Amino acid sequence: QVPLVESGGGLVQAGGSLRLSCLASGRTFSRYGMGWFRQAPGKEREFVAAINWSGGSTYYADSMKGRFTISRDNAKNTVYLQMSSLKPEDTAVYYCAASHYGSGSYQSSDYDYWGQGTQVTVSS
Repeated sequence: QVPLVESGGGLVQAGGSLRLSCLASGRTFSRYGMGWFRQAPGKEREFVAAINWSGGSTYYADSMKGRFTISRDNAKNTVYLQMSSLKPEDTAVYYCAASHYGSGSYQSSDYDYWGQGTQVTVSS
């Protein structure tokens, strides 16, 4: 088990920034690829970003490239999502997830553990 707890969500104006954090419990965090997904009301969950076990490789959905940055600190068992130039369409519940694929993945089905989510609301 890898319990995950997200934090850092909130209300921000368009053009603003937020940094989400995801704290993992346990001693095996550094073995897992980590990802961020989001789900807006009435929409399916979508991939945001992923990072491999070491932090050396990162992947982004096209609409997030250049605006979002995923990173991790294995010493702190934490993965981050720095979001900037936020738009109202970024409003969603953001979830972090851990995958047994150390490389990370675009696909939600490759992730074994999920956090409870944190709400991000971007006002226009």
